[in-house]
Amino acid sequence: MSITSTKPRSMDYPTDEESRKFEKINTAIHQSSEEASFFVANEIAELIRQRQKIGKNVVLGLATGSTPTKVYDFLVKFHKEEGLSFKNVISFNLDEYFPMSPDSIHSYVRFMNEHLFDHIDIKKENIHIPDGTLEKEDVKEYCSEYEAKIESYGGIDIQVLGIGRTGHIGFNEPGSSLKSKTRMVRLDRVTRLDAASDFFGLENVPSKALTMGVGTIMAAKRVILMAWGEGKAEIIKQAVEGKIKESVPATFLQYHDNCDFIIDHAASSSLTRIFTPWLTSECQWTDHLINKATIWLSEKLDKAILKLTNEDYNEHGMGSLVAEIGSAEHINLKVFNHLQRTITGWPGGKPNADDSSRPERKSPYPKTSLIFSPHPDDDVISMGGTLLRLVDQGHEVHIAYQTSGNIAVFDDEVIRFMDFATDIQQENTALQTQFKEVRAFLNNKLPGQVDSPEIQQFKGLIRKGEALAACRYCGVKESNAHFQNLPFYETGTVKKNPYTHADVKLTYDLLSKLRPHQIFAAGDLSDPHGTHRVCLQIIYEAMDQLVKEGAEWVNDCYLWLYRGAWQEWDISDMEMTVPIGPKDMQRKKNAIFKHQSQKDAAMFPGNDDREFWQRAEQRNKETARKYNALGMAEYEAMEGFVRYRF
Repeated sequence: MSITSTKPRSMDYPTDEESRKFEKINTAIHQSSEEASFFVANEIAELIRQRQKIGKNVVLGLATGSTPTKVYDFLVKFHKEEGLSFKNVISFNLDEYFPMSPDSIHSYVRFMNEHLFDHIDIKKENIHIPDGTLEKEDVKEYCSEYEAKIESYGGIDIQVLGIGRTGHIGFNEPGSSLKSKTRMVRLDRVTRLDAASDFFGLENVPSKALTMGVGTIMAAKRVILMAWGEGKAEIIKQAVEGKIKESVPATFLQYHDNCDFIIDHAASSSLTRIFTPWLTSECQWTDHLINKATIWLSEKLDKAILKLTNEDYNEHGMGSLVAEIGSAEHINLKVFNHLQRTITGWPGGKPNADDSSRPERKSPYPKTSLIFSPHPDDDVISMGGTLLRLVDQGHEVHIAYQTSGNIAVFDDEVIRFMDFATDIQQENTALQTQFKEVRAFLNNKLPGQVDSPEIQQFKGLIRKGEALAACRYCGVKESNAHFQNLPFYETGTVKKNPYTHADVKLTYDLLSKLRPHQIFAAGDLSDPHGTHRVCLQIIYEAMDQLVKEGAEWVNDCYLWLYRGAWQEWDISDMEMTVPIGPKDMQRKKNAIFKHQSQKDAAMFPGNDDREFWQRAEQRNKETARKYNALGMAEYEAMEGFVRYRF
């Protein structure tokens, strides 16, 4: 027996041609980014092999960033394990920051070498990456020569692309023209914000770049654009279904006669055939789809669910649902009752109560509740109200802090803490010497330079102390705080190592020791650097191992996924919602405030420049507002959860 999720709800949609009628670009949806990356790598490898048989070269247009890294991993694997040669490959990269030294940790030269070129047998003279070291007056001529080189090789055979939140392809920002060629561009503020965490601060991100133009990309014989994750869903919808316009450069790809968008199911979630499939063709009306469609209709018409009429359903593509169920009243009651049953003030189950229609069981009571927090503050940011409720109601709450979070601590925090320590222990010459060494290192530290192991440790200790302060405030025993410091995270850089058996074993051992009745884990997978996603996968693998070994306690364990730091679940997906009153909302914020190193300005804010407590408060209040608008009781705020079924 193995542990698997239930069928992803976003996959409850028809896949016939009619369902794609709103899409102007061929779009292939894969279950995961890994599956999609293998598909793309396989196509590239196949073309390389075909050309080798007839003695011809392949010209590849390559992209950087997090999107294509798995494609490059698979190409390296094909080379090492299957003997795929790249001697007939000529590559042209899309772009490079300007100015940028090739040996900088931020350069795309270094990126391509680390992810691909250093691991395959491509000829060095066949590699072309825009030169970020040019004098400004030489750029125009260089860009013309770059275009001429591409043409001299017969043009690009396959151009690989990612997509930015503004719809940019390469560094072709909004406003780029269809016929633009390789040139220098000024980077949009949103693009620079997205890169800020990689550069350890917006002020370190270059304001200019060299990029192939939209016209250069459009001249490629084949274009493959890839996108992963919920964060790309809205821009994918605009690019695939929207009007062609300069403000969204990716829409120009609608003109290309051999372009495919290869995306995972999370990135597809806003496409019409996924989000509102009843608008494209006949649907198979599952319970989840009925809930989703009714909630959508209620929100669209700004009507409470119980006020929806037959005409409302008929006029918005759901006549078949009315015909199948019988009447709007039957549908409304079905969905209303479902939503009402998701609301509970007892996230650990209400003792001595009828639990037949409650999301959690009444027994055993009290429960052992284990909360996994990828970073040291995710627990209170995403489910602080529920955490407080569990403690208040007498459950034995444990918190597993999966990573140290040390790279998210500003250098000045280390100096501040060491200042305090040296003032307290003025006679400690070893500490004084250590402080001078740390200060000297930080004074000479370059943007993005990896901290020494000693400083990484100090930063981890700062975050550990803050997490313990939050535990004390929430009433969680300090002995119930488990600092896992999963090895995959401890690189000192934004880029993490792949997780290994060591990460899984740490999680397996903790689960085996505690045998929790309920687990809470982060399902907030739009975290910019993928830490949440990796941490969740580690939990899944540890649970999978326990199931295979026949651990009986797993059969009586519920796994709840929370969100909140970066996004929120759709109302139709929520299976448990915990109301938070004004007093508990303030207590939740106070718990977040204990994480002082993340207060005022976070190292990695993502695309939202508000503080985390502000994001959490707004999202929790918005969930409550939506429930109220649907006809439910009015609450101050709510936290939502989805259950993962074994």
